[in-house]
Amino acid sequence: MTHANLLITNASIFTADDQQPRAESIAVQGNRILFVGSSADAQSFRGPNTRIIDAEERTVMPGFIDSHFHLLNGAKELRFAQLQDVRSLESLREELVNYAEAGTRSEWVAGIGLIYGILPGGGSITRHHLDEIIPHRPVYLMAYDGHTSWVNTEALRRANLLHGRDVGTFGEVVMGDDGLAIGELREPPAMNRVEELLPPITEEETLDLLARAVKMAAGYGLTSVHNMNGNLEDLRMYQELEARGEMLLRVYVPFLVRPEMKPEALSEAIAMRAASSRKVRGGLVKFFMDGVIESYTGLLLDDYEGKPGWRGAANFEPEHFIELALEADKHGLQIAVHCTGDGAVRRVLDAYQIVRKQNGARDSRHRIEHIELVGDTDLARFAELGVIAAMQPAHSPLTVASFDPWPARVGPARYRRSFAWRTLRKAGAHLAFGSDWTVASMNPMTGIYAALNRTPWQDGDPHQSQTLEETLLGYTRDAAYAEHEEHEKGILKEGCLADTVMLSENIFQTPKEDIMRVKAVLTICDGEITHEE
Repeated sequence: MTHANLLITNASIFTADDQQPRAESIAVQGNRILFVGSSADAQSFRGPNTRIIDAEERTVMPGFIDSHFHLLNGAKELRFAQLQDVRSLESLREELVNYAEAGTRSEWVAGIGLIYGILPGGGSITRHHLDEIIPHRPVYLMAYDGHTSWVNTEALRRANLLHGRDVGTFGEVVMGDDGLAIGELREPPAMNRVEELLPPITEEETLDLLARAVKMAAGYGLTSVHNMNGNLEDLRMYQELEARGEMLLRVYVPFLVRPEMKPEALSEAIAMRAASSRKVRGGLVKFFMDGVIESYTGLLLDDYEGKPGWRGAANFEPEHFIELALEADKHGLQIAVHCTGDGAVRRVLDAYQIVRKQNGARDSRHRIEHIELVGDTDLARFAELGVIAAMQPAHSPLTVASFDPWPARVGPARYRRSFAWRTLRKAGAHLAFGSDWTVASMNPMTGIYAALNRTPWQDGDPHQSQTLEETLLGYTRDAAYAEHEEHEKGILKEGCLADTVMLSENIFQTPKEDIMRVKAVLTICDGEITHEE
C-alpha cells in the first residue's frame, strides 16, 4: 500500500466529479490525488510520515481556477496607489496625497482601480480636479477596468496631449469646449501616450512584485489562472519565478495579438506553446475586439442610450480578424477574444463560424471573454460552435442604483440581455468564471457572491443568478475545461493533480448573503501547501 504525504479527513468534500460528487477524505501522494472517499477507508493510506489534517467538516474542493486574470500587469500595479475603495473626490484627495508623501522613487503620482463617476451626480473627474490635488507633479490614474485613465495638466503637457492628438479610431483624447484636453483618455492608443512616460521597473522588482501577487492569490485559494495578456518574454518571467520555487500556482499564458500584427506574428504563440513548463504553459492567443461599455468603446449592435448614431468601436476589422483567427486555428492554438458589447460578440461568432467552415470542425474550445451584452439570435450559437463563454460575475452591478454607469449606457430595453449568465446557460453555452483581476478583486468569493445574489434590474427581466454548485463548477471543473485541462485538474479524483483548497466553513451551509465571510484556510497546488492559516 502506497502511503500518502498528506491526508485530509473529516471533510465535507465537493469533488466536482459527477461520478462521486461528495466525499469525506482525500489523500495526496506527490503532486497527485491518491484517494478520494470515506474517512474510514482513507486510514489505509496513513503512514509514519503522513501529515493528517482534520477538516472539522469544512468544505474541501478543487483549487479555484480563475479563467480571466492579468497576473503580471496586476503585479506591477501593486506599486501604485490602490484606489478601488475611493467613492468621492475627498477620498481620492486623501489617497493621492498620502501616496505622494510616501517618498516613492518617482515624481509621478500613479494610481489604479478608480471607478467611474465619483463626483456628485456621477460626473467624471478632470485635469482641473487633479491639478487642485497635485499641482506640480504629473498624475496618472487608471480606471478599474483598464480602459480609461485620468491625468492632470502636467501629465498632458509631458505627453504632448494638452491640445489634443490623433490617436486613431479606437482611442480618444477627450477634449473640452475650450479646445484643450479635459484629462480623460480612452483606450490604450490614448492612454499609452502617458503610460509610456512612467518610470521603468527592473526585472528584479518585477519578480518581487510577481511573487507578492502569487502569494496573495494562493491566500485566496487560487491554484490556476488563465492570464489574458502576454508574450514569450512574459512566459519566461513566470518561469523564472517557477525556477526560484516561488510560482505558487499554474499560469496559462496567451500571446496578445495586436491590431497591427500580421499572421506571421503568431509564430511567437507557437513558440510559447513549445516552451511550456510544469506550471507555466502557452497555446492560447488573445485579442481585444472592442473596449468597454462604460466609456462608450464597447461595440454594440444598436446605438448607445442617449448617444444617437454611436455604437462604439472595433479594434479589428472583420477581414483582418478572420485572417488571424484562421491562422491561429490552423496551428491548433486556442483563441480568446475580449468582447463586452453585443456587436463585438456577433462579429467574433461570425468569424468563428467561418474558421470552423474553412479549417474544419475540431475541439477548439475557442472563447469569448466578458459577454456583458449578447444578442438574442446569438445565444444558441455558443453551443452550436462549441464556444466557451468566459464571464466575470463581479463585473455586473447587483442593482441599477450604484456608482456603475454601465446600466445607463445600454438602457432598460437591453437589461434582460445584460450579463446573461442564466440565459446563456439555458441556451447550452459552457460557462467559465473568473475575476479579471485587477478589474475586480482576485478573491473568488467576490465573484461567487455576485453570482448568487444578483437580482433582476427591473420587473419582468429574467433571473440571471446562479446556484452555488454551478458557480463553484465555473471556478473549477468548467474553468479547467475552458483550457482543455478538465482531465487533469478542476476536479478531485484519483490520479488528478493535487490542486485543492479548504475553506473556513462548509460553504453549502453558508447563507448566500454571507458568502464574503468564507475564506481559504489551506491551499495546495501541485501537492505542495502554498497557503495555510
